Amino acid sequence: MSATPSPASPSPVEAAPPEPDTLAVDGGLKPAGPTPSQSRFQVDLVTEAAGSDKAAASDCSSSATGDAADKAAEEAKGRFRVVNFADPRSAASSPDAAPADGIQNGDTVMSEGSLHSSTGGQQHYHYDTHTNTYYLRTFGHNTIDAVPNIDFYRQTAYVNRTTNLFLQEPFEDGFANGDELTPAEEAAAKEAAEPKGVVKFGWVKGVLVRCMLNIWGVMLFIRMTWIVGQAGVVYSCIIVAMATVVTTITGCSTSAIATNGFVRGGGAYYLISRSLGPEFGGSIGLIFAFANAVAVAMYVVGFAETVVELLHGADLVMLDSVNDVRIVGTITVLILLGISVAGMEWEAKAQIFLLVILISAIFNYFIGTFIPFESKEKYGFFGYDAGIMMENLGPDFRGETFFSVFSIFFPAATGILAGANISGDLADPQKAIPKGTLLAILITGLVYMGVASKLSCIVRDASGIEQNGTLSADLNNCTGAACSFGYDFSSCKPGGSGQCAYGLHNNFQIMSVVSGFSPLITAGIFSATLSSALASLVSAPKVFQALCKDNIYPGIASFGRGYGKNNEPLRGYLLTFGIGLAFILIAELNTIAPIISNFFLASYALINFSVFHASLANSPGWRPSFKYYNMWVSLAGAVLCCVVMFVINWWAALLTNVIVLSLYIYVSYKKPDVNWGSSTQALTYHQALTHSLQLCGVADHVKTFRPQCLVMTGAPNSRPALLNLVHAFTKNVGLMVCGHVSRRPNFKELNSDMVRYQRWLLNNNSKAFYTPVVAEDLRQGTQYLLQASGLGRLKPNTLVLGFKNDWMNSDMKETETYINLIHDAFDFQYGAVILRLREGLDISHIQGQGAKQSLSHVIMLKLLEASQQFQKKQGKGTVDVWWLFDDGGLTLLIPYLIANKKKWKDCKIRVFIGGKINRIDHDRRAMATLLSKFRIDFSDITVLGDINTKPKSESLAAFAKMIEPYKLREDDMEQEAAEKLKADEPWRITDNELELYKSNRQIRLNELLKEHSSTANLIVMSMPLARKGAVSSALYMSWLDTLSKDLPPILLVRGNHQSVLTFYS
Repeated sequence: MSATPSPASPSPVEAAPPEPDTLAVDGGLKPAGPTPSQSRFQVDLVTEAAGSDKAAASDCSSSATGDAADKAAEEAKGRFRVVNFADPRSAASSPDAAPADGIQNGDTVMSEGSLHSSTGGQQHYHYDTHTNTYYLRTFGHNTIDAVPNIDFYRQTAYVNRTTNLFLQEPFEDGFANGDELTPAEEAAAKEAAEPKGVVKFGWVKGVLVRCMLNIWGVMLFIRMTWIVGQAGVVYSCIIVAMATVVTTITGCSTSAIATNGFVRGGGAYYLISRSLGPEFGGSIGLIFAFANAVAVAMYVVGFAETVVELLHGADLVMLDSVNDVRIVGTITVLILLGISVAGMEWEAKAQIFLLVILISAIFNYFIGTFIPFESKEKYGFFGYDAGIMMENLGPDFRGETFFSVFSIFFPAATGILAGANISGDLADPQKAIPKGTLLAILITGLVYMGVASKLSCIVRDASGIEQNGTLSADLNNCTGAACSFGYDFSSCKPGGSGQCAYGLHNNFQIMSVVSGFSPLITAGIFSATLSSALASLVSAPKVFQALCKDNIYPGIASFGRGYGKNNEPLRGYLLTFGIGLAFILIAELNTIAPIISNFFLASYALINFSVFHASLANSPGWRPSFKYYNMWVSLAGAVLCCVVMFVINWWAALLTNVIVLSLYIYVSYKKPDVNWGSSTQALTYHQALTHSLQLCGVADHVKTFRPQCLVMTGAPNSRPALLNLVHAFTKNVGLMVCGHVSRRPNFKELNSDMVRYQRWLLNNNSKAFYTPVVAEDLRQGTQYLLQASGLGRLKPNTLVLGFKNDWMNSDMKETETYINLIHDAFDFQYGAVILRLREGLDISHIQGQGAKQSLSHVIMLKLLEASQQFQKKQGKGTVDVWWLFDDGGLTLLIPYLIANKKKWKDCKIRVFIGGKINRIDHDRRAMATLLSKFRIDFSDITVLGDINTKPKSESLAAFAKMIEPYKLREDDMEQEAAEKLKADEPWRITDNELELYKSNRQIRLNELLKEHSSTANLIVMSMPLARKGAVSSALYMSWLDTLSKDLPPILLVRGNHQSVLTFYS
């Protein structure tokens, strides 16, 4: 018996307790299973004696019969929870069973927002390694560190194998050894996990037969004779070869994709969507399923028309020709629906039966060409004759061209995906699809060429009347190879007086005349039409079911529900039946037929392009076991498919492209919550890496300068106003990195925070990156970010901070750290920007992220309203630029970029500069000239001639009161005590500082700001500098506070004194 888990061991299906939600991030579905902390091995000690007893018991149990075996199976079920592809909570579900509501296909990884809870904890499809230890017997005992196992790789989502973080920690519960399963228990568990009664097909039944039946359509018996009559034997073989080249390239591309991993149901949709992503896959999947549904109607109508012709030949008429087709077609599609609904096994048996008839009909035709009868000569068949064969080698186009004939033949080649469309019902799709598809293309291509060459024994025109076709005594006027056999069909040719109904040009049923037994050809036509209709009737629901499971389009999920052991999409069958019946009742498909062919060709083009795209992306995950493909050949195949689309019907090709593009735009706009690791993602990474490296080889230039900001937001949603304003001038222009310094050395939480906060930024349409670091304090963390954030040229050049509103109420060490951040930015050649709002920036305490604070409801509302002010469209107003010091132009560039945004377009730029009273006009003209050369629009320029005027007494008194608690007061103590205090508290303000560095300018500027810019939407002002080591942190902070208090939103900007503007081209 297996060891009983210790009481401390949690249940494997116990769900993790909910954590408080602090972010508006999609939590996604949380499958049952242990939390990461619960997945640790908690195994009781097992002595050697116990192990021996268990081994003996297992020997007994292996020899038991009946009830003992069942008991072992049940016991094994209890010890094992097998991971399935669709739903890990179900141990016995089939790999292709319909997943539970809300879960994607097994290969589907939900996007990062769904994989992680709103609190950042990862959510996995758990694999409980305590109760699934049979694969650990490699070492003779169970180990903590899991050995390689296939179940870890079945899901492309995260699998809960033991992590490195856990492996490096000490084991708390004793040894890592536990019980092992006996071979009998292993076998019982494996048998219990395998689905019972599911029908799976091999490559012959599942792929080869279906593809051959679809490719050998009605074209083989009804249109091939006309094609040879028009194009001749040589051109007909070229047409077949061209079509075969296109289908062979597509077949190789299909094989490459199918062998690059496990293939599920969905056919062309699955292959394209998992390669190119949901945008292309979703658009093709819908039209491909629709094309297969309408193809049912096409084949059934072809069958019904043949039946009605036979009935009318026997004078059996029900109503009229059109209604008879509708009646026969409706009865036929009902029978086919019954066969399909009965199950794939019955459908496969029907396909085998139809294939036997079809092959018999083909052999019947080939045998008939060697059995000449004099009664057939009047219809144009004379057996193999060199003269007739030479006459039929060249073309005889009558109202047609080579490409028009090619366009009529090519739809016969659009059945190569019949096997791939039921990929979910194949036992081994990776082997079956390449082998069956390519062999079907080879066999059908050879048969088409054989039929074309054998048709050379029939003349192009024949009258069918023996006595009128007999030559008279005069042979001089007879032309054509039939003259040597005593027949003159000259009058049948264009320009002749006769109207002939036989021959390659005139009789679509001439193969029945040539065959050894003509009814078998009719049966072959029935077989070709019915088999193609049956294949399409099965393919359309399977493709549609896969599309529904992925939830690409709303409102169609109900059609994807599966029933029975084979997960049959019965509702999909009914939908396909309804579409097919609607077109059968129309009974006129000449207009829609080219569109269907174009739908198939669009799928082929994208399959070929998928292989080229995946190869171009050079992703390590692109490792198809089918090696006989080439990326450039696949690209040529995609181009050929597009060319053929327009050759067949140009307006249908345009319509197809419009439909695909419309669906692509819709899916792109919807952004389905899936992650399939498509080649689009791989190529995006490849291009980003390539371009980043290329940027490193180019030196910076003033004309290409962009503000690339490191914004110290903390958690991005804690300071939305700071984030939104910086986003206003970096969106689509420069880089924005949201820096977050954490003092908690919990790297597990750090990784989860990276995912959930980045997801939050994406969900809020903020084009920014989130970069957290762990450090001892804010300054150290910011230094890390200043040095290491970014990549190559994509590196921040401007540090953005929020103003520290609470500096007077907090520990002055924090203020010292804050001021040092500004100095560090300048040391690293960064610019510095500080944003201040009256109400403040941090709303984390309202959201519950930080410490709880007692704020009145009114203050909370004001703070929340202020935090959202930059998300709204700014009304008519001004952006006031106080460009007092030349920092390289950053103080002017930022407001220009802001004013160009849609939300700020109604705001005018006003420029304020310092100057002398006696030179105001001169300074204004000089600045206007400079701005015009910079090509920056402005509404007004104000020259401030009274900057150096003494501030008001109340302003001076307020400043003195502000700095009073932070003075050193060295005159009131001994020099040694003063020096010690200054060393311990370097932020204290000395009397020497106050005398040497005048603060009156900052006080006066605040008065001028209130006078001129109190109604501005935004103020952008040159930030005053403080000499590092000379001006204390308290004094510098007082300057910044005094300068910016009681004002509208204000940005204090200081560039790194390198030019960011130029008026040269």
